[in-house]
Amino acid sequence: MNKILLVEDDEALGLAIEFSLKNEGYEVVRAASVKEAKQEFDQHTFDLTILDIGLPDGNGYDLCLHFKKQKESAVIIFLTALDEEANVVMGLDIGGDDYITKPFRVKELMSRVKVQMRKQRRSETSPMILASENVKLDTNLIKAYKNHENIPLTNLEYKLLLTFMMNPHKALKRDEILMKVSEGEDAFFDENTLSVYIKRLRDKVEDNPKNPQFIVTQRGLGYRWNKDVNRE
Repeated sequence: MNKILLVEDDEALGLAIEFSLKNEGYEVVRAASVKEAKQEFDQHTFDLTILDIGLPDGNGYDLCLHFKKQKESAVIIFLTALDEEANVVMGLDIGGDDYITKPFRVKELMSRVKVQMRKQRRSETSPMILASENVKLDTNLIKAYKNHENIPLTNLEYKLLLTFMMNPHKALKRDEILMKVSEGEDAFFDENTLSVYIKRLRDKVEDNPKNPQFIVTQRGLGYRWNKDVNRE
C-alpha cells in the first residue's frame, strides 16, 4: 500500500482529500503544520507528499526544501491558492513534481497522484547506462551524473532527461515530450511549464546553459538532444 503524507491546515479540505485518498487504497498520514509535517516525514517513509503552501507556522516552500534535503527523491505535489506564474515556477524550481491550484476538483488531484505513483512503479525493461560525453544516466539506479558527480533531479527532470537521451539527434515536438513524460496521461502542465523544466535541466547538465550543447531548441518545433549517446 502506497503511503502519502498530506499537509493541509484546512480541516474540511484535509478530511475530504484524506477520505478520497483512502478510498483509492492509499495509506494517509495528515499533518496541519510545518512542525507536524517535519516530525512525520523524519520518522516515516512516504511514497508521495501533498503539500499546502500556506501553513500556520511557515510555508510549503521551506518545507519542500527540508523534505528534499532529507530525501532527494521525495515526490511532492503542491496545493496552492497562488496561481501566478512566479509562484508556480518557484515551486517547480525547488523540486516540486506537480502543482494544483485551489479551488480544484478532488478527482483531478487523484489523477495527478496516480500519475506520480505510476512513475515510481515504472521499471525499465532493460536497465542500462546511457552515456553522452560527460553526462551519464543510470536507469537501474535512476540517477544521473555529470563528470562522475551526481546530478540531483526530480522525478520529472529524470524522465525528461531519459526521453532526450533515448532519442539522440531526434527533434521532439513539445506535445510529444509532454506525452512521454506524463506516460500517456493527459499532461497536467502546459508548454510554458515545460520550458521551465527544460531550463532547469539545462542548468544541471550544460556547461553554459545560455549556449546549450546537449539540449538544443528546434525553432518552431521543440527540442533535440544534440550529442551521440552510447548504451553500456
